[in-house]
Amino acid sequence: MKVLVTGAAGQLGWELMLKLLAADIAVIGIDRGELDFARPEHVAAGIADHRAEWVVNCGAYTQVDRAEEEPELAFRINRDSARAVAEGVKSYGGRLLQVSTDFIFDGGQSHPYREEDAANPLGVYGQSKWEGEQGVRAVLPEATILRTAWVYGEHGHNFVKTMLRLAAERDELTVVDDQIGTPAWTGDIADAILALIKGDHPGTWHFTNEGVASWYDFAQEIVIMARRLGYPIKARYVRPIPSADFPTPAARPAYSVLSKQKIRAMLGYDIPHWRQSLTAMLKALAAAGNK
Repeated sequence: MKVLVTGAAGQLGWELMLKLLAADIAVIGIDRGELDFARPEHVAAGIADHRAEWVVNCGAYTQVDRAEEEPELAFRINRDSARAVAEGVKSYGGRLLQVSTDFIFDGGQSHPYREEDAANPLGVYGQSKWEGEQGVRAVLPEATILRTAWVYGEHGHNFVKTMLRLAAERDELTVVDDQIGTPAWTGDIADAILALIKGDHPGTWHFTNEGVASWYDFAQEIVIMARRLGYPIKARYVRPIPSADFPTPAARPAYSVLSKQKIRAMLGYDIPHWRQSLTAMLKALAAAGNK
């Protein structure tokens, strides 16, 4: 099997490349330098050139707040190029896994979102990803779509690394406590992707780690665990604040916990709790000399 990973320089694409290589699967990684998703008219041909049995599309515009200022670019990358990837895959009979997001939901319910729940994005980023899903399905009804949330990993920029940096600089951190979801470590997401493509599972799937947290809960655990592992933590307090005290250009869903009932049955193993995976990520980061 040969797998093409788009967005290979991003935090999830990078982790997936490592997992595929470790599994002795032939893998090709491409990123913006090789195929610019801001120019969707070139994407289908660029994908078809590789004729990979599976394409995993990790390429995306992910800057949630900036998307409100750059909607055309966000839609070109997340909607138009996602559809173009599907067109390229269809042209030679390949298989596609499209990575999507919890931001397609509005956060208005109080129980985990299932794959079939209605989408109602609050902003440009979520809308562009939702329309990207729809475009993929229109071209390849048998595609696999994996939605995830609160992604972090050893590579790239993310909430965990931001909290580590700020906690080393400040005496106190302030983090919102009224946005609820579940963190997802790229190592665990990549394992789920590997299972989906090895088993050739079409349809829509949700994956994060287990458990539920607010951003405050997540930040508090990052600081506690990092201090325990010997990171240079200066912060003595993590203070919870409401979202109203930290306004952002883009609205966030207040509740975006994704149901994993469907994927649990497919995986056949226990998905790690988010605290367990956070510990593994921090240990790996420290071992690599990135404290």
